[in-house]
Amino acid sequence: MTEPFTVLIMAAGQGTRMRSRTPKVLHRICGKPMIDWVVESAWAAGAGRVVCVVRPEEGVAEGLPDGVEIAEQRDGEGTGSAVLAARDAVPAGEIVVLSGDQPLVTAEQIERLVREHRAGGVGATILTTEQLDPAGYGRIVRNGSGDVERIVETKYVEGVPPEELAIREINLGTYVFEAPELFSLLDQVGLDGGERFLTGVFPLLKQDGERIGTYVTDDGAAAIGVNDRVGLMQAEQVVQLRILEHHARAGVTFLHPGSTRVEAGVRLGADTTIGPGVSLLGDTIVGGDCEIGPHSTLIDARVGDRALVVHSQVVEAEICDDATIGPFSYLRPGTVVGESAKVGAFVEVKNSQIGAGAKVPHLSYIGDAEVGEASNLGASTITANYDGRHKHRTKLGKSVKTGVHTSLVAPVDVGDRAYTGAGSVITEDVPDGALGIGRSKQRNVEGYADRVQEDSE
Repeated sequence: MTEPFTVLIMAAGQGTRMRSRTPKVLHRICGKPMIDWVVESAWAAGAGRVVCVVRPEEGVAEGLPDGVEIAEQRDGEGTGSAVLAARDAVPAGEIVVLSGDQPLVTAEQIERLVREHRAGGVGATILTTEQLDPAGYGRIVRNGSGDVERIVETKYVEGVPPEELAIREINLGTYVFEAPELFSLLDQVGLDGGERFLTGVFPLLKQDGERIGTYVTDDGAAAIGVNDRVGLMQAEQVVQLRILEHHARAGVTFLHPGSTRVEAGVRLGADTTIGPGVSLLGDTIVGGDCEIGPHSTLIDARVGDRALVVHSQVVEAEICDDATIGPFSYLRPGTVVGESAKVGAFVEVKNSQIGAGAKVPHLSYIGDAEVGEASNLGASTITANYDGRHKHRTKLGKSVKTGVHTSLVAPVDVGDRAYTGAGSVITEDVPDGALGIGRSKQRNVEGYADRVQEDSE
């Protein structure tokens, strides 16, 4: 598309039915505010400028993406008044009018709509579809030549002729106009119940001898408007399916897509398999040939190739190639799990580096630590990293082996190839190749069971 056009997005209106302090168009769909979906479609379609109409007191302007211009609507009600508020912000030329609470309009639909408008030599062009139940929508009434004659609103069907109720083509609320003519006509549109409606310009266009064109789309999802949490759920379902289909076409397998959540910013490598109950959120990146899930949640995580993550939560952590996580592991921010390393069952790791080939198999807490390559930490090894006031680090060298129930009281260093005895509390550094033991000598009290029984009788 050679000539850029202006996109005007109507985003005024808190949306009281959302039952929320958050402005309606800033509610998130698959990880992004719904207004972002509209803005991104506009840019992708070739818009030269994007202008958003907002109410100054609603807080929408503060949540808009970079590059979006703002026009404040300080008076008037209805879609026509919203468009008029942008009169001074919109240059001459084509103007595409979108709604901020209709997030499912695609870039392709916008682009095709503009193409049809330019090719048709018409005064306005409407995005329409025949793929939905037309009840409640504005029906497109055409004359004998097939031109648009008028739009008949059918929210209330009393008095609407049966032949018009039989029409399946409906108005989706997305339009292209010529900017100067649009604003001039809107000045002539009267109020209806205190509101000025954008659709009031179409009869005026016809009076001026202008034709009205359409682009008929096979994707009726553009009609979904979000006015409450039910509409938000419906939009979420459509967007989520689009996201999964995109990844599936790129080589990702979803074993149970109905229970999988993948947000918009997530990137997945080919031949990766996503199990049931998986949530991939934020800026998560997963490499190729991985297995994620079942029932794992990754938030702003980085996962290399051929990694396995099962029944685990990973937050702002990095998992390198061929590493294994879970089941029931919790990787917290700042954690890096090296190549071919293992973090096993019921292990929590926070702000630590687990070296290549190292193993933390089960029942451990590793916080603020460095675990060297090929080390193996026995069950219930923990780093006591907090002294009540400050956090301290623990450093384990290469090929360290800790016994079960080892407590490493930071700050402490354990050298390469060193060992710790089972049940030890290590408070001092252990040299390379040494065995560190920090426990009291065992003492057996003979006859203790008999004395307990006598005391209870």
